[in-house]
Amino acid sequence: MLDIFKAIIIGIVEGLTEFLPVSSTGHIDLVSQFVQISQGKDFENMFEYVIQFGAIMAVVILYFSKLNPFSAKKTVRERQDTWVLWFKVIIACLPSIVIGLPLNDFMDEHLHKPAVVATALIVYGILFIVIENIYKNKAPKISSLATIGYSTALYIGLFQALSIVPGTSRSGATILGAIILGASRYVATEFSFFLAIPTMVGVTILKVGSYLLKGNTFTGEQWAVLATGTFVSFIVAVIAIKWLLKFVQTHDFKAFGWYRIVVGLIVFAVMFM
Repeated sequence: MLDIFKAIIIGIVEGLTEFLPVSSTGHIDLVSQFVQISQGKDFENMFEYVIQFGAIMAVVILYFSKLNPFSAKKTVRERQDTWVLWFKVIIACLPSIVIGLPLNDFMDEHLHKPAVVATALIVYGILFIVIENIYKNKAPKISSLATIGYSTALYIGLFQALSIVPGTSRSGATILGAIILGASRYVATEFSFFLAIPTMVGVTILKVGSYLLKGNTFTGEQWAVLATGTFVSFIVAVIAIKWLLKFVQTHDFKAFGWYRIVVGLIVFAVMFM
């Protein structure tokens, strides 16, 4: 029963931080210093990734109409535009497949450490502040998803691939890259949501497969813990997504930059303690 309560806490953290550019990994690692699920290390590592699936389902539900190329309510042109959007998303995910898959286990084993997470939090926090200052008076060249070109989508995907380093933040790297490439904050944010769908579904399959290949199985309690964390992350992510979309219409990302720096320093402090 205690692990269910812990799953709720970690699910809340995941749902809040998956789409905000603050690194869900960094926050979960920090929380895990005080709240650890007692189902074995393999399960705990898999759990922290798989509950991201709940956050991804939040995007699917909120954007189902926009992302559904088979909708009878759409005109032929609108369905074609939806397919084009999906093609751009797939192209943007290619760098993560080419770079991320081969290096996934290596990164988890060698770089999933507090010092790396804290450093990435601080470095990208500084970058958000610097980039926002550089682009604050520049009108975005890309003001809608439709004006994202295929080459631009690929370049955004290259930025997303940087998130293989723990603490970077997948959404943070994607948003930062899209802004550098000329996208408005709103477009950059939405496109980062859509890239999360195939990316995190792939990660979920990879982590569950790796867990099972090690000879592990799921007990009834473990299924309950996993389902609880996933459901909670879904509910909280719905709220976080709606809030972020409103926020970026009137604010820049510098506040997240400062926040990342503070959290990075806290991670360093906890590590040395």
